[in-house]
Parts: sequence; C-alpha cells; structure tokens
Amino acid sequence: MARTKKGRAVSGWLIVDKPAGITSTAVVNKVKWAFQAQKAGHAGTLDPAATGVLAVALGEATKTVPYITDALKCYRFMVRFGAATTTDDAEGTVIETATPRPQDAAIEAALPAFRGNIQQVPPQFSAVKVDGERAYDLARDGEQMDLAARPLWVDSLTLIQRPDPDHAMFEMVCGKGGYVRAIARDLGRALGCLGHVLWLRREWSGPFEAADGVSMDTIETLARTDDIDTLLKPLELGLTDLPQVIATPEGAARLRNGNPGMVIASGIDWGTEVWASFQGRALAVGRYQSGELHPSRVFN
Repeated sequence: MARTKKGRAVSGWLIVDKPAGITSTAVVNKVKWAFQAQKAGHAGTLDPAATGVLAVALGEATKTVPYITDALKCYRFMVRFGAATTTDDAEGTVIETATPRPQDAAIEAALPAFRGNIQQVPPQFSAVKVDGERAYDLARDGEQMDLAARPLWVDSLTLIQRPDPDHAMFEMVCGKGGYVRAIARDLGRALGCLGHVLWLRREWSGPFEAADGVSMDTIETLARTDDIDTLLKPLELGLTDLPQVIATPEGAARLRNGNPGMVIASGIDWGTEVWASFQGRALAVGRYQSGELHPSRVFN
C-alpha cells in the first residue's frame, strides 16, 4: 500500500525577505509549516546574520531549484576595515588588528583582482565539508583547516559608498558558491588593513528581488489560512534562464509519462536544455533533439 504524503500538494515560489538572526533552514521550516506543504527547499543559503532574498520553493517548484542556484546573485555589503575575525564577519571574535586605512583610489585599484574568474578560499566558518564534517563544526571546536580554493565567477564588484575611513560599502554580482565574507577578508589583506563584513544583504537572486520579498511577520500572520497562497509566485519563474518550447497535445501526453515528446520550437540548437509548457503551464525540462524534448524533470 502506497504511503500517503503529509501536507498539501502546493507548488510555487515564495520570495522571503529574510531578517537577520535566523538561519535559512529555519525560514524554510517556517514556510513549510505555514503553507502545510508536502515539500520545501531554498535556492542558496544566507548566513544567519545576512538579510534579503531567500527564494523558497514549494512542491513541484523544488525541481527548479538548481536553475536559481546557478543564476547570478547580487549582494550589498559593508566592510569594516582594521580587524580580521574568526568568522570574517561581525559575529566572530577579533583575531588581528591593523592601523592603516586605505584611500578610495587604493580600493578601486585593488578591485579588478576580485572580478571575473577568481579562486576563493571559503571561510573557516562555512558549510564546506572536510572529511565528511562541516567546516563550521570543526571551527567551533577550535580546529584550523587548510581549505582548498574554489572557482567563483564575479560578474561585478563595485565600491558604492565610503561613509568614513573605517567603512566601505560594496555591491557584488556573482555566480553560485561565493562567500562575500571571503571577499571582505581577502580585500582587507590585499589592502594591508584587514577587514570583515559588518552587514550583508542579498538584493536579488536570478529573477527574484528583495523588493518583492515577504516578511516573516506576514508569513506568520497568514499562516495556515486560505490567503497565504496569494503570496506564491509560479514555479515557471524558476525556469526563466532556460529557453521555452511548446508541447503538442500528443507530445504533452508522452512527456507527462517521462517519455520524449514532440514540441514546437524556433531557433533552438540540438542538445540545448529547455523547458516545455502546455496550455500555459510548465510540463517538463530536458534536452531538445530534432523536434522532441527528452525530459530530465517532469512537473506533476
């Protein structure tokens, strides 16, 4: 006998404007509870102290999470010069200080080294796995790790504001896997003044913007009411970066069963990853091959 799933079969994206002081996992759990949803997940962790866009997928939208995770993201953050911390942000303990403060011209001259394809060493307090354990767990136990550098695409990194000699505000657009805290740490060392993140806000992630974010108070107020579904955005938004094709009626029937199906497409190269819709709804994601979609994900 098949096991019945608990909760509602609700699908879509909820864009949360995450406040400081709560983990991304706690936000997802609260959203899942509020919607009484069968399934929920998020597209890109924010540190507990960070604020801004946390895109939470419900139900079938969880199948589109990888496309948001891979999308560019924009961060605004304030760097405090003069001190390095254990966590590379203001939550950590100061472990080293420096007296010099950089001029704006020196900051501008240092930024090109942090743009484009760069190699970045994650912070000691990060979710990177070391021998099966999370780095932050080992760091809390006082272990110092030699973490390997990882590739990161930085589309842009701009000095936005210099309120005083001790602080500088930046905006960065980057790909997945980047640590803003590591940028602040490495920039501070490159300038000879040390540095850490004072605050951090994710302004947008792929198609989702902080201006459209829902507060935790609103989620709490509407939790488990009929009105809460009005907060949801369609799962198709998670497919914005993929070309769209249209399934024929016969193709739609085959795609629903996970089989290759005929689609109507224009200007799509063989082997391109696309998503197919039928009657205005997302049906499947897969590779386009000679008039057919070969599905890798099917939406119920």
